[in-house]
Amino acid sequence: MSDLSDLSSVTGTELTAEQIQGILSQIDLDITNLLRDGKLSALKYAVAGKAGATTDRGANLLALLQARSTYERLLRDQQQRESPGWIVSQADTGE
Repeated sequence: MSDLSDLSSVTGTELTAEQIQGILSQIDLDITNLLRDGKLSALKYAVAGKAGATTDRGANLLALLQARSTYERLLRDQQQRESPGWIVSQADTGE
């Protein structure tokens, strides 16, 4: 599939809380795997087939942490929209 030249043909719906939780779980797994066994090093590595595309694990960790922060904020905002800001109740005391 070729790359898109613009977003005019892209449609979708808002992510559900469960989908966001799934994304957060995947990010947590990626972070854990990156930190295990001394994998977090300044070693640069290249992506196969991508000419000139190199990175290091520290940069990947930073990108994962930023993505996690974004999805946490998205989930929090969604939960705040769904929960009422005020809950009011009234009792009839018979007086």
